[in-house]
Order: sequence, then structure tokens, then C-alpha cells
Amino acid sequence: MTSISNKTVIAGYGATEFSKNSGRSELRLAVEATLSALKDAGIDPSEVDGMSTFTMDNNSEQEIHRAIGGKDLKFFTRIPQGGGGTCAPLQQAAMAITTGIANVVVVYRAMNERSEYRFGQPMHSLPPTSDNVIFAYHGFSGLMTPAAMIALMMRRYMHETGATSLDFANYAVLARKYASTNPNAFFYQKPITIEDHQSSRMIADPLRLYDCCQESDGAVALVVVSAERARDLKQKPVYIRAAAQGSPGGTVSLGGYYKDCIWPYDECAAAARQLYAQSGLSPNDIDAAIIYDHFGPSVFPALEAYGFCAKGEAKEFVKDGNLEIGGRLPINMHGGQLGEAYIHGMNGVAEAVRQLRGQAINQVPNVQNMVVTGGSGLPTSAVILGVN
Repeated sequence: MTSISNKTVIAGYGATEFSKNSGRSELRLAVEATLSALKDAGIDPSEVDGMSTFTMDNNSEQEIHRAIGGKDLKFFTRIPQGGGGTCAPLQQAAMAITTGIANVVVVYRAMNERSEYRFGQPMHSLPPTSDNVIFAYHGFSGLMTPAAMIALMMRRYMHETGATSLDFANYAVLARKYASTNPNAFFYQKPITIEDHQSSRMIADPLRLYDCCQESDGAVALVVVSAERARDLKQKPVYIRAAAQGSPGGTVSLGGYYKDCIWPYDECAAAARQLYAQSGLSPNDIDAAIIYDHFGPSVFPALEAYGFCAKGEAKEFVKDGNLEIGGRLPINMHGGQLGEAYIHGMNGVAEAVRQLRGQAINQVPNVQNMVVTGGSGLPTSAVILGVN
């Protein structure tokens, strides 16, 4: 079996500013981020022969490729599941390059998710796909938003583990602490306190306002090439040590209420098993992580599923300061999607690249290996990135 482990690298990244009103089209955002990533890598746009993105992205591969001055586009692919698919376009890029299908693959995501449309609104008037039929079924019970759907899972998590809203506040405050020192974050210089969290309005019990990610405008792009090609490029190569997707039996997008464990856990555990098997690493080898925080409380079962603490023990793990820089597992040092921006997790991948290069604002010392995860509570994806 062909392995992709350590055969490809992220050679460059680029991003626009993150805002609530970009003032320009999503296509322009995508092109700006792509050109920035190629410049960062030191690769001419004419060399791009592959592109990978999300099914939810509104920008066609050929339009971006034409706008940047591309020549022959040989590979293009899209991944479903929204935030659950965060890391899967990287997996696709790694497979394409490892098998010789493409040489320079751009992974991108661009969205005017605040100024043009809003993911947090009730879902209605959807086309009759199989997934949407299930959403409609759950809608009869009032589960009409992602927040409501995750809230039901997290309420069960609280019942079984004893976690409380105050425990969840510990993560929300930390995310905003990191964002407050990150000039690229929307909530730069805007930390919150435990009291702020606890007094914020309830969105979907137990999720409070400060437990919920932002709605953002912006774009992020990454450039993936072979490890051999990266030796001649500008930046320190960030190796894709492992990449996986996970959707165990019974998984339903934001509605897996029919499994024995309805927490946002099983899909993360399925991805984790693959990551560690591919890379030969274990949770003890991971120095820091980017854990997808569409909703801050979902970080807790994810920490458990990826093996950083025992099942049901994340509340103590977080409370004991393990997520701080200097702790056992610093996470989301850019502020996460609660504090920096919500670009379907792609800004978190960019933060992992900065951390591994040693270029981050809230830098973790001597970081060598990082786990980056996609959204939980639905089919998900994850990668291990590292440096030599």
C-alpha cells in the first residue's frame, strides 16, 4: 500500500484579512489568498496544476486558475461536510502529488459568510438531497441550526461526564486571550472573563454566545508540493505526516443521535486511529494542536477522542492549564474560530504552519508535531503536520 506520510509538504500559505464585510467578491478573496500563498512559497502561478477545496466553496477552480495565470490544470477535487472536511483537501492534495497526478496543488477556501449569507441561521428551503431530508426531519423537533444540533450532543456529554458551563467558559476565555494578542484576529485586544461568558445570552442550551464561533468574511490558501520540490523553495517545509477522514457507522451530519455515544466523539476517534497508525506517532509525540472549535464545548470530547486525555476527563485537563502555552498541549494559539475568524478551519491550518515554522505571534517553543482537526459532530478529517 502506498503511504503518503512525509512525502508532501505545505510550502506556502496566504490569507486575506478577516472581517464582517470584505467589500469584494469571494472570487477576488480566493485569488488574493492564492497569489499570497504562491508568493510565500516562491512558486510561479503558472506552475499550479492542481486545486482542492470544499463543495461549499462558491469559486470555480478554473476561474481561480485563469485569474492567477495558470496553464494546465490536471487535478481538481472537492470535499463535502463543511468544517468536517477542513483537512481532507490536504489529504487529496497529498495523494495527488504522491501518485504523480499533480505537482503543485493549491488548497483554498474563500467566503463572505457574514456579509452575503449566514451559516448560523435556521436551515430552510433546501434542495431535497438525502442529507437535507434528515435535516428537515430533525427540524420538526426544533433542531434547525448547527448550534441547536451540537447543543443536544453537548448536553448529553455534560450529563455523562459532569462537565458544566463553567468548565466550557475556561476554553472560551483562553481562545479570546490568544485572539486578543493576535492583530489578525477579529477580536484583537478584546479578551473576555469567566463572568462575561457566564452572563452572555443563551443561544441553544447549553451553548452561550461566547461558546459559538464567528461568522466571517475572508480567504485562506495553502500550497502543497512534494518533499523533494520543497528543498528548493523559500520556506521551511511543513510535512504532512498523516491525513485522514473519519465517519464511523451511524454518523449523520450534525445529527448522529442514534449511536450509543451521541457526543461529537466517534468520528474524531476514527480519524485519530488512522493518523497515529499512518505516522507512527502517538498523542505523547504531539506538541500542540489546532482543535476545530465551531462551538467551544466540542473541543472537550475532541481532546479525549484524539487521545490527549481519558474519555470524560477533558474538563480537568482544560482546568489544569494544559491548553496554555507552556502546558501539556497548547491549542488554537491564533484564537481559534471563536476569536480569530471562521474560515471553515483553514485559518487554523495556517496557524499550524506558522507555529511549525516558528513564525507565530503566540509561539509555542520548540514545536515539532501538531494535530489539526476538522469539525466534530459530523464526518470529519484531520492531519498531523510536522517539521524535521
